[in-house]
Amino acid sequence: QVQLVESGGGLVEPGGSLRLSCAASGIISSFYNMAWYRQAPGSQRDLVAVITRMGDTNYAESVKGRFTISRDNAKNTISLQMNTLKPEDTAVYYCHAAGVLKSMDYWGKGTLVTVSS
Repeated sequence: QVQLVESGGGLVEPGGSLRLSCAASGIISSFYNMAWYRQAPGSQRDLVAVITRMGDTNYAESVKGRFTISRDNAKNTISLQMNTLKPEDTAVYYCHAAGVLKSMDYWGKGTLVTVSS
C-alpha cells in the first residue's frame, strides 16, 4: 500500500520559515517525480514545486527564491523549505508522486500551513 505522509505544517508569522516533509512508503520515491501542491480555501490546487527523478527542480513564480524542494533518497522523503512566508502562502500543502504510468499517481492527505500575525 502506497502512503505519502506530510508533516511540518503549522502557524507561523509573516517573514518566518517552515520546513515540510513527505515520507513515502510502498514506493521508491527516487523512481518518481515528486511535487508539492497547495490549495487555499475556495481555490484550486496549484503546483508549488517539483523535483524530477533526475533531480531537476521547478517552482511556481510566486515562490521562486523563497522555497526550496529537495529529496533524500536514502530516507525516501522529500522536503519543502519555505522561507520569508507571506499570508498568501496560507494553504493545505499536499505531497504528490507521479510515476511513468498514469496509474502510478499518489497524493498525501495534506498539512495545513497558516501564515498570520
